Amino acid sequence: MKKRLKHIHPGWFITFEGPEGAGKSTQIRLLRDELEARGHACVLTREPGGTPLAERLRAVVKNYEGPEKLHPTTELLLIEAARSQHVREVIRPALAAGKVVLCDRFFDSTTAYQGGARGMESQVIDSLNELAAAECIPDLTILLDLPPEVGFARAREREETRGEHDRFEEEKLDFHRRVRAGFLKIAEAEPERVRVVNADAPAEQIHRRILEIVDAAL
Repeated sequence: MKKRLKHIHPGWFITFEGPEGAGKSTQIRLLRDELEARGHACVLTREPGGTPLAERLRAVVKNYEGPEKLHPTTELLLIEAARSQHVREVIRPALAAGKVVLCDRFFDSTTAYQGGARGMESQVIDSLNELAAAECIPDLTILLDLPPEVGFARAREREETRGEHDRFEEEKLDFHRRVRAGFLKIAEAEPERVRVVNADAPAEQIHRRILEIVDAAL
């Protein structure tokens, strides 16, 4: 995935990544509000999901409780199928229209969760990410980093998901430590695109830091 979509279309693609409870939803909304106040047309979306069909696949990936085991390969393919639909139905058209696309998770999450934590082959994940993303590579990625213990404490306090079965939040702590390590490995390999922000801080302080990064990058 060497080409960036901004070479083809006039919009900007910014993704937010991080472990459970990192505050991505809060920070992505704060950034949208700021950019819209400056006159930018923004599209706020998420993965897995972002379209009606992709949201149905998200429900299986995150909330499945059936009698069969949801195998890691099945999980990966469902995520990539949802991404393929999302990119083609929402992200690429928005960027072609010159909008700023703000996405809660993208292919870096697949690399960190299904690769770093589940242990699936990186070459397989890279190939599937490339196929699904269709050269749609973020111009900037904000990685909200914090220890998984802190993230779990925050996640338990969220009213909107309290009592909801979430397959990833129910994984053991070691799983989420591997996720964090996977994200930091990506950031180390791509420091120009992926900017690490300490998420163990007040929300307004994090927002100001993100604005500094966005203003400098874009």
